[in-house]
This record gives sequence, structure tokens and C-alpha cells, in this order.
Amino acid sequence: MYGPGMAEIYELLHESRGKDYRAEAATVAGLVRARNPQADSLLDVACGTGAHLRHFAQLFDKVEGVELSDAMLSMARSAVPAAVLHRGDMRDLALGRSYTAITCMFGSIAYLKDVDELTSTLRSFAEHLAPGGVVAVDPWWFLETSLEHHVSGDTVTVGSRTMTRVSYTEREGSTSHMTVHYVVAEPGSGVRHFAERHRLTLFTRAQYEEAFARAGLRVAYVGGIQSGRGLFLADGPEPAGRG
Repeated sequence: MYGPGMAEIYELLHESRGKDYRAEAATVAGLVRARNPQADSLLDVACGTGAHLRHFAQLFDKVEGVELSDAMLSMARSAVPAAVLHRGDMRDLALGRSYTAITCMFGSIAYLKDVDELTSTLRSFAEHLAPGGVVAVDPWWFLETSLEHHVSGDTVTVGSRTMTRVSYTEREGSTSHMTVHYVVAEPGSGVRHFAERHRLTLFTRAQYEEAFARAGLRVAYVGGIQSGRGLFLADGPEPAGRG
């Protein structure tokens, strides 16, 4: 889970490395509306700091978010003050309301530990969909496309703050263990360092598709977007009167 140190620099760092949250939100919204032109409410599961959610708020009449990390949720409340935000775990989603779109972005779905958790979580998504609703899941890397060992590093400067991110990811069976070190330097605060470790499940594409089907969702995969990871789009219950 992301802590306070990362929450503070999360969006700045990823945007400086080239991630375009606005464009990704627009792409997802367009794909959702291609399936349901009337989609007007959205729930962003594992919304983090609200980086995507603040752009979804400009594209949907009503947006809500769910986040497990208190530090990230605090940032999201500042970023999207008009949104209803819930502290919660995607594995235990019970909001008592429905939405015409449910999203789970930036590989967050990979924090689920196995296929059973993936299936039950997607089933919970389906239970929160309004008739004709659409689920959009931005997956982590598939097992068949993942790298055995991967090293990544970037140094960026935003204003007076310079940030360095160095990561090492090692694959063990169907799990990737990612260790990330951060160094942040800024006038008046000096230099600080912190590290985080993440365990992410490398599901195969077939495992994702089977889990969607078991959850009662009709899924399609759109390749070549979301930094090459692609996007799963799934239809929920049919609207009344539609065959």
C-alpha cells in the first residue's frame, strides 16, 4: 500500500515521466460511451490520489472513488473535492448503489492475489453496475508478456523539487515483486529517501477473460493502449427492453 511519502509525489512523478492522465481518462470515457452512450455515473476503484478521477469528473455527471490507502485518499479528497470518496478495499466492495461505469486503472487490479480473488472482485463490480453498465479494467502486465528481471530509473525536476525513482522487479512464478526507491530533494527540506515494495500478480490474458466470464460479464480486450498493457471492457446487465 502506498504511504504518505509516495502519495505526496505520486502524480507529479508519473506525469513528469510521461503519463497523461487526462488523455487516458478521455480514452476510457470514449470507449465506455461507445458501448453505452447514456453512461453518466462512474466509480473509480483504487482511485489513488484522484489523478484519473479528477478528469473523469469533467466527463461524467457523477463520479465516486474507492481507495484503501489513507494517504492516497487524503490527496484525492483535495484533488476532487466534489467527488464522493470511500475508504475501502476492492475485494470487499459493498456501497449499496450502482453506476453506469466502473473503472480500475493503472494495474491496480494486480494487487489481487489469485484468480479466485480476481473473480470475486469482478463479480462485485458487476453487482454495482446499473443495467447496461460498463466495466473498464486497466490490467498489469500479463504473465506471458512480463519480464523476468526489470530495472527502471528516472530523475525529474518539477519546480524546485527534484525526484529520482529507481525500481527493480523480479518475477517469481506468477508474481512480480517490485522494490522502488525514491530520493526527493528540495530547498528548505533537504534530501529524503524512502522505499516501497509491491507484490503484483501476473495473470494471463486468458485468466482475466475467464474471470470476467465467471463474474457474468461479457468482455473484450483493446490492445495497444494504456502504455501497452491494453484495456479490458466488459458489459454488464442488459438495459430493460434490449435484447
